[in-house]
Amino acid sequence: MAVSTQAMDKAEGAARGTWGRRFARAGLAAKGVTFGLVAVLALEVAFGRRGKLEDRPGALQMLAETGVGRFLIGALALGLGGYAFWRFAQAALGEKLESGEDVSVFKRIGYVGQGLIYAWLCVMCTTLVFQADEGGSGGGGGGHGEDRATRIALEQPFGRYLVIAVGLGIVGAALFNLYRALTGKFRDELKEEQMGPNELRWYTVLGVAGHLARAVVFGLAGLFLVRAAWDYDPEQAIGLDGALAKLAQADYGQLLLGCTAAGLLAYGLFCFVQARYREL
Repeated sequence: MAVSTQAMDKAEGAARGTWGRRFARAGLAAKGVTFGLVAVLALEVAFGRRGKLEDRPGALQMLAETGVGRFLIGALALGLGGYAFWRFAQAALGEKLESGEDVSVFKRIGYVGQGLIYAWLCVMCTTLVFQADEGGSGGGGGGHGEDRATRIALEQPFGRYLVIAVGLGIVGAALFNLYRALTGKFRDELKEEQMGPNELRWYTVLGVAGHLARAVVFGLAGLFLVRAAWDYDPEQAIGLDGALAKLAQADYGQLLLGCTAAGLLAYGLFCFVQARYREL
């Protein structure tokens, strides 16, 4: 018991220390880069300059095809690892590190989920860097990982209900992003007293637009995942690229895709604001 307590104290000290804060800020910046890459590629599709949408893994694979891109991918791996560490630390401690405020079990589960996503992106970036010298970067495209994962999950006992629960969780994340956009709650986490009037104005615009765009794509992804489980059809599961594709196929799809991509770009820029001004 004493050993585990000491380990927890050391982990808390690392998370709250100078390097823990630096990891978190680097992670927020890296998160912004990943959303920005997807947004730029989606804008190119909306304006007819390319024919294929990409999710974040696909966008990272494309970036790794150049020497400069591989260097950036290596830097992103460090940042994404830092973001994963920050979220895992919050989940383990059960509180927001910036305020010491206790969080609910649902938020702790959410922190674990985010940590796993960004740990996976970190591992993927690291793999791309090492594969590049062997010519094995994979050539872009995130593939159909969502339907493969859904198929595997549906084959497990109670898998259908697990997939439905995950889909509803993603829909919940969409509603949470919508709530933050409409209420401006994202402003509570930032040190506004350090900002000038123009910074306050622009980061509010970026925050609202970015959270609205995330609400749209998360909502679509979550609903289609629930539908995939309900119909026992894993091919209906979609990720970020699939959600953008659904918008592109709708009436006025080019306009919808362009607006949502611009919103995701705004969220990427908002992450940079967070990296600079978030309470940590």
